[in-house]
Amino acid sequence: MAKTALVIIDMLNTYDHQDADELVPSVEQALPAVVRLLEEARQRGLPVIYVNDNFGKWRSHHGEILEAALAGPHADLVEPVRPDADSYFIVKARHSAFYETPLAYLLGTLGVSCGQVTEQCVLYSALDAHIRQLRVTIAHDAVAHIHADLAGAALSMMEVNMAARVVPAAEALT
Repeated sequence: MAKTALVIIDMLNTYDHQDADELVPSVEQALPAVVRLLEEARQRGLPVIYVNDNFGKWRSHHGEILEAALAGPHADLVEPVRPDADSYFIVKARHSAFYETPLAYLLGTLGVSCGQVTEQCVLYSALDAHIRQLRVTIAHDAVAHIHADLAGAALSMMEVNMAARVVPAAEALT
C-alpha cells in the first residue's frame, strides 16, 4: 500500500485580501483539526507538504511567504501550522495544488497517496489528484471556507464524483 502524505494548502496566509473577514472565523474553527493532523503526521513520520500561494510576489520563496504571513494581522492562525525543517514546500500560482507545480512529481517520488486541507483550492486539487489516480482523503473538520453551503457542496462533489474519503481529521491519516 502507498504511503500517505499530508498536503496543507494555503494555510500560510497574510489574510490581507478581499474575503479575509469572511474566511478568518472558518480558519479559527478548522485550525485545531489542522494542528492535530500535523501533529499526527509528524509523529508517524509522514511527509508534510505545504502548497501555498505566493501572493503575487513571484520572486518570493517559502521563507519569505512564511515571514509575510507571520507579520500579517492573523499570525495566530499561521504560527500553529508553521512548517518544520522536515516539511516540503511548493509555491502555486492558481487554485489547484497541481497546476504547473511539481506536486505530482514529488508525490510520485515519495510513493504517496494524497490527503488535503482547505476549501476552494481543495476542490480543484482533489479533482487533479483524482485525474492522476491518487487516493484522496479530505478532513472535513479541517477545511476552512467562506460560504458553508458551497463548502458542503464541494465536499459532497469530491465524495460522490471523485470517490474521495471525506472524514473527520481524527480518521484522515488512518
